[in-house]
Amino acid sequence: MRTLLRPALVALLVLSLITGVVYPAAITGVSAVLFPREAGGSRLLAGDTLLGSALIGQGFTEPGYFWSRPSATGPVAYNGAVSGGSNLGPSNPALHEAIAARVAALRAADPGRTDPVPVDLVTASGSGLDPHITPAAAAYQVPRVSRARGVSEDSVRTLVAGSTEGRQFGVLGEPRVNVLRLNLALDGLTPAP
Repeated sequence: MRTLLRPALVALLVLSLITGVVYPAAITGVSAVLFPREAGGSRLLAGDTLLGSALIGQGFTEPGYFWSRPSATGPVAYNGAVSGGSNLGPSNPALHEAIAARVAALRAADPGRTDPVPVDLVTASGSGLDPHITPAAAAYQVPRVSRARGVSEDSVRTLVAGSTEGRQFGVLGEPRVNVLRLNLALDGLTPAP
């Protein structure tokens, strides 16, 4: 028994050290050298002030800002520690109630709108942390943001167009707008209300 147990324990310790310490440390070091911005969390800074991450959504609820997709981790939590979808299926009444509440909130923030609300403004992404919305979702919010900021809709549309990212490598994914970057550009155009 000892002849079998000792080599097994040594193998366990050596492999644990390699896969649990050496490999993660090497990958972390290489990524910090080759991709320092990404390895640092894709943080957006203004001087020494952390504004957020370009990879994790943030909750904006003020009418003068573009709103992100809803977070599956809470109304405006966007907590990366509990990333994940809601797991509510399309026939679940709780999902229908949540979507109806989100549509009502959008309608209340922009009274008089009767056109359809883009689906990504009322449904969470698979991770619940998506920092992007579709260009259609951004365009839907232009009148509200324009009124709240006191700037022309054309100026806001120009910002949206300038903040729209194309498909990766020209073929992968869909065009998208990073909400935090768009709101920072908006603050550069006109002070927050």
